[in-house]
Amino acid sequence: MKKNLISVLILALLVVNLVLTSIMMFSTMGAVKKTGALVTSIATVLNIEIGGEEEAAPTEIKLADLETHDIPDELMVPLRRSEDGKDHYYIVQVSLMLNKQHPDYETYGPTIASQDSIIKSIIIEVIGSHTLDEIQADPEGLRDEILKKIQDAYSSDFIYKIAFSNIMYQ
Repeated sequence: MKKNLISVLILALLVVNLVLTSIMMFSTMGAVKKTGALVTSIATVLNIEIGGEEEAAPTEIKLADLETHDIPDELMVPLRRSEDGKDHYYIVQVSLMLNKQHPDYETYGPTIASQDSIIKSIIIEVIGSHTLDEIQADPEGLRDEILKKIQDAYSSDFIYKIAFSNIMYQ
């Protein structure tokens, strides 16, 4: 009888240990996730790649190797309605910076002026898909999105950068 009582006691302690271990594990998971997110964000800021291939750092292009192409007209773009329910417009003059040393420059560079309408439609489409609040919060993100769409349209990255000037919004 004594052996059965000790076996039952050991089984009860085993179950209690299992339950307490489970509770401890679930209670610390939130803190572990937050710590992981913090380490990831710090590594991103410091430009350290965790567990993957390193990205190629974008190279700076000399000013002498850049050509600027100004889109001829100011663009007045109606923005997506924001939460205030009012219509807003974004007026901007856009310039493209072309890398003259890129292999595709010889193909696309001389004819880019004839394709202004295509570039304008991409810019209007991207800007028009945002609200005024989104554009004011992240203007650099807007430029990057436009640049990526234009580079995708040309299937090349000979367009190095997008610059905005004479920015007005209502």
